[in-house]
Amino acid sequence: MTIAFLGLGAMGQHMALNLLKSGQTVHVWNRSPQPVQSLVQQGAKAASAPAECGIADVVFSMLADDDATRAVLVDGGVLDAMAPGSIHVNMATVSVAFAREMAALHLAHGIGYVAAPVLGRVDVAAAGKLNILAGGTDELVDRVQPLLNLMGQKTWRFGTAPEQANAVKLACNLTLACAIEAMGEGSALAGAHGIPAADFIELITSTLFAGAPVYKGYGGMIAEERYSPAGFKLSLGQKDVRLAVEAGRDQGLSLAFGDALQTVLKEAVDQGDAELDLAALGKNATRRGRTT
Repeated sequence: MTIAFLGLGAMGQHMALNLLKSGQTVHVWNRSPQPVQSLVQQGAKAASAPAECGIADVVFSMLADDDATRAVLVDGGVLDAMAPGSIHVNMATVSVAFAREMAALHLAHGIGYVAAPVLGRVDVAAAGKLNILAGGTDELVDRVQPLLNLMGQKTWRFGTAPEQANAVKLACNLTLACAIEAMGEGSALAGAHGIPAADFIELITSTLFAGAPVYKGYGGMIAEERYSPAGFKLSLGQKDVRLAVEAGRDQGLSLAFGDALQTVLKEAVDQGDAELDLAALGKNATRRGRTT
C-alpha cells in the first residue's frame, strides 16, 4: 500500500511522520518546502505537485479550510489522478456543506471518501495520541483504520455520511470556544476584584472542573497569559465557530452561544489577536473589561 499526505502544517507534519512508522511508502506535499525536506530525511518521498500524490492507494489531507482543500484536491488535480477504488481521508476541519460536496465528487470519481477530523493540539499529534472522529462507510473506515491507529489513540465513528463527523468536530470546537470564553470572563471578573487569575483557575480546575484537560490546559495558558506560540490559532477558532453556526442553521437550529462567540472572536481579531492561541480569548475578556 502506498500513502500520501497533503498539508504539512503544525499538525500535518507530525501526523505524516507517524504514518512513516508503517514502513510503507509515504509521498508528501506542502506549499512551503521546509516540512517536506524534513520528512524526506525521515524516509518520505517528496511530491513536486499535489497531483503526484494521486498515485497513492490512500491519500490523507490536512489543509486549512474549504478553500485550501478545494484548491489542492480539486483544482490541483489530485482527484483526477487517483485511481478508482483508492481512498481519500480528509482530516481537516471543514464545513458540513463542503463535506457533502466532496463526498458527491468522490463518488462520481469512484473514489472512497472518509472524513476524519481530529481532536488534539500539536504535542498530542506528535505523540500519535489524537482522537480521530471518523465519518464514512464501515468498509472504508475499516480499510484505513490501521493507518489511523498510527496517528491516534482512538477512532470515534460518527455515522456513514462523512459530513456527520465534520458536524461533530464543529460541535466540539464550539464547546471548546465556549469553555475558553467562560474561563476568560470568570478570570476577568475575579481579577476586577483583586483575585489573581492563577488563583481563580486553580480553584475551578480543582473543584468544578477537576480532571477536565481543556480547563486545566487552556486555563493555565490564561492564568500565565501565554498565548504564543499558538497551538490553535484564534483565527481558526473564529472560522470553526462560524462553520458551527452555519451547520446549525442548515438544520433550522439557532445557536445562541455560537452567535455571541462570533461577535467576541471578531472583536479579538480586530484587536490584532488573530495569530495568537485561542486562549487569547482570556486576554480579550480582560481588555474588554478595561475599556467599558
